[in-house]
Amino acid sequence: MAAEFHLLCAGAVKGLVLAVQPAFESAAGVRLRAQFGAVGAMRDALGAGAACDAFVATEAMIGSLVASGALRVGSSAAIGRVQTGIAVRADQPLPAIDSAATLKSTLLAAEAVYLPDAERSTAGAHFVAVLDRLAIRATLAPRLRIYPNGAAAMRELAAASEPTVIGCTQATEICYTPGLVLVGALPPPFALATVYSGAVATAASDDSVARHLIELLAGAGSAALRSAGGFDPIVERR
Repeated sequence: MAAEFHLLCAGAVKGLVLAVQPAFESAAGVRLRAQFGAVGAMRDALGAGAACDAFVATEAMIGSLVASGALRVGSSAAIGRVQTGIAVRADQPLPAIDSAATLKSTLLAAEAVYLPDAERSTAGAHFVAVLDRLAIRATLAPRLRIYPNGAAAMRELAAASEPTVIGCTQATEICYTPGLVLVGALPPPFALATVYSGAVATAASDDSVARHLIELLAGAGSAALRSAGGFDPIVERR
């Protein structure tokens, strides 16, 4: 029986992980056991002692966990940038979201608005702040459909029965959900691009295997998969 390799991973990177899983398991001779969810939930799972060989989350969270000793210094690699985006079902017309005014009008016209947990997910917290800035959170409150993570919210959006529904989460979670269309990123001044990275857990049973997975996720070999799945290239800092 193959050894098990444990990954705690932000939901925004789930589609990419599943895409490289067969190659990883074949090359490393392990069975990947991945847990996906909101970044806050993954951090909490790591802190509670969940088995973890590699960890994937926002660049900021990775940095914090390296500093705390939970992840290994020098083991992190950036996977890509992900926009917080707007989604609709594939059978709906694409709404206008190119400005604050059109976004506000589109959201107010929706019969239900789907989003991830505003306390533990990057996209959920940001989107709720956008609703506050647009001064429509109270109006939309009865129509908000909140789920533990973006993947769950998008699955429910795809299955929704209301004629006019909309959702907001990371673009990658939208792209990997059948039945949905990515309308586009949130417009200025609400746009948010989040960099996701991977790192080796301090408790990893095999450092080389963990580094191999991170290379598959972040390396040139998966660039086309990342692009197709909603990741933007990392812009070099100067």
